[in-house]
Amino acid sequence: MAKRDYYEVLGVTRDASLQDIKKAYRRLAMKYHPDRNPEDTDAHDKFKEASEAAEVLTNDEKRRAYDQFGHSAFEGMGAGGGGFHGGSFSSIFEDVFGDIFSGGRGRSSVQRGADLKYVLDLELEAAVRGVNEKISFATLVECGECEGSGAKKGTSPIDCVQCGGVGQVTARQGFFSIQQTCPRCRGTGKVVTDPCNECRGVGRVEEKKTLSVKVPPGVDSGDRIRLTGQGEAGMNGGPPGDLYVQINVRPHQIFTREGRDLYCEVPISFVDAALGGELEVPTLDGRVSLKIPEGTQTGKLFRLKGKGVNMTQVRGGGIGDLYCRVSVETPVNLSKRQKELLREFDGQSDDKQSPRRTSWFDGVKQFFDSFTD
Repeated sequence: MAKRDYYEVLGVTRDASLQDIKKAYRRLAMKYHPDRNPEDTDAHDKFKEASEAAEVLTNDEKRRAYDQFGHSAFEGMGAGGGGFHGGSFSSIFEDVFGDIFSGGRGRSSVQRGADLKYVLDLELEAAVRGVNEKISFATLVECGECEGSGAKKGTSPIDCVQCGGVGQVTARQGFFSIQQTCPRCRGTGKVVTDPCNECRGVGRVEEKKTLSVKVPPGVDSGDRIRLTGQGEAGMNGGPPGDLYVQINVRPHQIFTREGRDLYCEVPISFVDAALGGELEVPTLDGRVSLKIPEGTQTGKLFRLKGKGVNMTQVRGGGIGDLYCRVSVETPVNLSKRQKELLREFDGQSDDKQSPRRTSWFDGVKQFFDSFTD
């Protein structure tokens, strides 16, 4: 009987990816495996057929030969190039099923070190201008005594007797072959019989490290600076992790920040608000003069262009502005004469001098009049 096309057997297209082929084989193998169908010879044949197809199509070299010559590429030596036998499919079966039951069969014991986080508190001025800050933190570094091996100086770790130095052991459940991390060596394949006195066999020791961090101008709260390789040391020769310095800008007594712009409240007297004037306001570069026009109201915003935060070095944000929000102060602790002058002033005022108040009272009057209509 002529063999069916391998792609047809697995139910995949000729351009199917390796992952798609393995997925299709898993489905068929689970359905037709002899352990699940002990009395069904047809299922046995279908399992063999699917395994034969999968062994060829999951191997790049064999797949190229099959795509070019078809079944004739393997005539005289079996589909596996001499290594495939009709009744034994453990190799391809364990290869395809291993990655879902073993948690990553053959996983290396080399481990990258953990990343660390450090919160750096800065004043607004330092965050805006940039600064070099020294930071100190505790981290795990490679033990200098044993050079990270965990074994006492002059000795070396030995192969684990339980897994034979592989780092994993095999457990069988039904027709599944499950690879598990060796419980004795925890996947390293090695066991320390004479531990280092300095690190007690761990291979790493805690150490206080001091670094200089260059903070670029314009950083803000939440920004992170990555220092590559300054995290914890790796295990079993693995690379170190990274250190992430997270910026936290402390609240400022004068300015608040929104991105690249700064805001500040500027209290002025009602005389300056009414008559206009000129006053000095603070910026991060020093004092500047701000002109207050006649008749300025509370809440008025004055923009000082280019007096905000320079963010060209962080995210290319450009240079922001400073916004001064005017707050007109009501005078307190008035003398008798001052009160008299204010009453005199009020007596000579008309509605045109208080347009907002006049329009508000007009609106209130209309509101109440609507109830009497």
